[in-house]
Amino acid sequence: MQATEIRQKFLDFFQGKAHLLVPSSSLIPPPDDPTLLLTSAGMVQFKPYFLGQSIPPSTRLSTVQKCFRVSDVEEVGDETHLTFFEMLGNFSIGDYFKEEAIAWAWEFVTEHMNLPKERLWASVYLDDDVAHGLWVLTGIPPERIRRFGRADNYWGPAGDEGPCGPCSEIHYDFGGDCRLGKSADECGPNCECGRFLELWNLVFMQFYQDPDGTQTPLPKPSIDTGMGLERATVILQGVSSIYETDLYKPIIEKVVELAGKGYGSDKATDIAIRVVAEHTRSATFLIADGVVPGNEGRGYVLRRLIRRAIRFGHKIGLNSGDLGSSVNAPLGVLAHVAEVVIEVMGPIYHELATGREFVLRVLEQEEERFSAVMKRGIQDLEGFISATKRIKGPDYDELRRLIESNLPAVESDQLGNLQANAIRIVSKLHELNATGRAGSTIPESGEEWARTNITTTLRQLSLALDSLQFTEPTKENLTNEDEGKTSTYSETQDRFGDLKEVVDVIPGFLAFRLHDTYGFPIEVTTEVATEHGLAINMESFEQEMEAQRNRARAASGFGGDWETLRSYQELGVDATHFVGYETTVTQSQIVGLLIRGEQVSIASDEQPLVAVGQVVAGTRGVEVVLSETPLYAEGGGQVGDAGIIEGPDGTFFVEETNSPIPGLIVHKGYVSSGTVNVGDVVEATVDKERRQNAGRNHTATHLLHAALRAVLGTHVRQQGSLVTPDRLRFDFTHVSPVSVEEMQQVEELVNSQIRNNQEVLKWETTYRQAVADGALAFFGERYGDQVRVIEIRNQGWSVNHSDTIESKGATGDAFSMEVCGGTHVDRTGDIGYCHILGEGSIGAGLRRIEAVTGRAAEALMREQGHLLTTVARRLETSSQEMLAKIDSLLDEITRLRREGMERDRTTSLEVAQTLLEGTSQIGDVRIVSGVVEIASAESLRQIADWLRDKLGSGIVSLGAVVNERPMILVMATKDVVARGVHAGNTVYNAAKVMGGGGGGRPDMAQGGGRDASKLKKALSVAQETLTRQLIES
Repeated sequence: MQATEIRQKFLDFFQGKAHLLVPSSSLIPPPDDPTLLLTSAGMVQFKPYFLGQSIPPSTRLSTVQKCFRVSDVEEVGDETHLTFFEMLGNFSIGDYFKEEAIAWAWEFVTEHMNLPKERLWASVYLDDDVAHGLWVLTGIPPERIRRFGRADNYWGPAGDEGPCGPCSEIHYDFGGDCRLGKSADECGPNCECGRFLELWNLVFMQFYQDPDGTQTPLPKPSIDTGMGLERATVILQGVSSIYETDLYKPIIEKVVELAGKGYGSDKATDIAIRVVAEHTRSATFLIADGVVPGNEGRGYVLRRLIRRAIRFGHKIGLNSGDLGSSVNAPLGVLAHVAEVVIEVMGPIYHELATGREFVLRVLEQEEERFSAVMKRGIQDLEGFISATKRIKGPDYDELRRLIESNLPAVESDQLGNLQANAIRIVSKLHELNATGRAGSTIPESGEEWARTNITTTLRQLSLALDSLQFTEPTKENLTNEDEGKTSTYSETQDRFGDLKEVVDVIPGFLAFRLHDTYGFPIEVTTEVATEHGLAINMESFEQEMEAQRNRARAASGFGGDWETLRSYQELGVDATHFVGYETTVTQSQIVGLLIRGEQVSIASDEQPLVAVGQVVAGTRGVEVVLSETPLYAEGGGQVGDAGIIEGPDGTFFVEETNSPIPGLIVHKGYVSSGTVNVGDVVEATVDKERRQNAGRNHTATHLLHAALRAVLGTHVRQQGSLVTPDRLRFDFTHVSPVSVEEMQQVEELVNSQIRNNQEVLKWETTYRQAVADGALAFFGERYGDQVRVIEIRNQGWSVNHSDTIESKGATGDAFSMEVCGGTHVDRTGDIGYCHILGEGSIGAGLRRIEAVTGRAAEALMREQGHLLTTVARRLETSSQEMLAKIDSLLDEITRLRREGMERDRTTSLEVAQTLLEGTSQIGDVRIVSGVVEIASAESLRQIADWLRDKLGSGIVSLGAVVNERPMILVMATKDVVARGVHAGNTVYNAAKVMGGGGGGRPDMAQGGGRDASKLKKALSVAQETLTRQLIES
């Protein structure tokens, strides 16, 4: 049975059981559910129904849901694990319970999937005798019904409290003996031998667990079931692996074709092929749903997938530049594979086909970007190894030789000082290895820290020991007086033995950082390290990896702020009736009143006024709930309304309106006079000007969205918006900057629609009908069964208001049609004018546009006109001639700057010549040092370059005050650097004197400060540092 047939059979079966069929929701969870990173289960889109936050369109629901499991990324490559999968599910929201759920599951698997009954087993929770009895009624022998504890057969709660209950599973038995050698009685469902496959999980949500662990029966128990489509295909197609099913076979074949490798040839090759196939399929779905690669959240998950696929592809020769003649399009490896994914899955999930171009471009660009990243990862790793080799090199080896072959004939306190230094170094290295931090001083580059700190200290120790007198130690010439020395020596030797362990191991934190930041495989890190005689601290690496997995698991939970929800749920009021589409004034009644989250029956102007924007964290202002309201609650990116609630005894000023739980509208603000009471009959009035301005911007956002899709392509998807009375902000998917010409086209298209003054059509229909008619429903919004559609026709269409919904949707000539619950203008001409303020990147593959409309656009135009007039007046020209005047002035500025630079160059050479005549010596090394008066940092650099070249061998140390800020620059020739001079360390010490900082390479460095009066002192410190470096060398 093919996967397409399994899907359809499942949906048909439950539709026959009076279930409402619901389309799969996006892999991006609704924005009002911060507990989820990605959609991980079929019930996610139904959470509000299970929690009692929303009324379901039906108490019986069924779906085939796209799911993603973040915690399984690193496991993919074997024959079982997946990140993306499809979940077949049926759900009861307080309708049927265990009896029907078990009976229908059994009916479907035995009569519609035609699975042999003798192959089926069931599992139940330990004390769930009801479920056990129901399975017996199906005909399953009791010995094939196993009981398990909470770890295997109990669901929830996610977090400290929430719905929970036992679950029951159907397992398929592939037959044969237990592969772990267990007896027939011991082997069964949940055995890890691979003989059994969990096919279908039935969750019985029948309790509510409080934070203290108390469980209370739910008044209306519910059902949540899930059967993995991929697992069902394995069984029904008689194959041993998911990757042999029709869901994956064409994708695997494409990878094999590109790689020129055979699937089944060897284990390592098979793993790599599976990783490329699975991760590309998952990435294709994520991108099609609007996820773009990034460094955090779901964008980071996508980036990990893509990079892991690329890495494993490299193992089997899959490189973008080496695809050979088997492919015709200049795409990256993953883009070629994604084309097959779209071909296989596109007929079921249309977003794959419509987003095809965008998916391929994102994959191709990320593949190109990762090639550069891999180079940087290699550089980081080799940099650390290089530093480690320096530590192990001549300094370290010499030190080991001196300690192991000689006993110092010196005073114990002298050797004790050396021992103390050794202990300090080793301790710091251990700290670096274990935690990735050496106090608070270690910078990002392990090489830089090692070079400037560890090796310097080791060199000093080596030189100090070398300057002492050594004698060969023998038992015969040791006296009692030598015992203290010997003890100290032994401890020092032990410490340097520890040092050998440290420098022979690459810290786990570094391996993880390469893995986490660059997607650098630990296998490659290990291979490179082994080539250099080093090992990886795998224990530390695994600890870092486990911490990351825990973070991923925590991000996929089913939790929420129950205390916040409860404060509103305990009001016990019905859903607020919103009448704001029809009117801006209405009579209503106060049905709920809260002050800082606590229910009250009265609020007065004597209560401390608590403005929403000024409330101390953790507290709340005054909140009023009405039976019905014209004030729009914040949602869909649009800010909530403000207004007035007038009662018989007082006035309440509404500063903002929102909906903390679905169905409930809350008005936040303060009592401006008198008192307001629960039960008061009041008049609620919307701030009309604020509403109109927000409506202009919201309708303009729809026009902008449509114009972007028309100009840039249909891959453009809304990723967020902010609609305020003052301006609008629109975030969308696009992989490259929008050009000036494209932006002009977008703005012109929007304003042409405004000039056309088209009617903005608004109607309600079912979500499924709206989407079928072509309405866009992006950004993971949560929609009920009934939705509001906003349509703007293209020019030339006259609208007959008696048209049916079906005829409206069937015209196919809408300029814009979106599912939207916001407020809008009546005609596009009401917007007035839309002016785009700017466009820019807010992340990989994400762009943001900001714009103004109406009065705000008019004010901006007036302001810009006034600015142009003012500038023209200042330039003593007309607005028409202003550009020519500016160009002339810029040419003049360029000429004067060039002349100034030439004068600076002449002056700099004169200053340099004077300095050269005053050259001094540090031992046999020549040094030029002094304060110079110059106009720019570039001039200082030119003087130093000239002096260094003239010296041939030596040091240049210069100071200057540029723009009232002191700066210092040190250069050293290569031969002097080889003798131990480090310009970076020198500048670092000197700049601190001026209250600043700096650093750089051994041969050149510069720094700055805040106190110009300390410049000469800083140069003196630089001279002292250079002297010390040369002496110690």
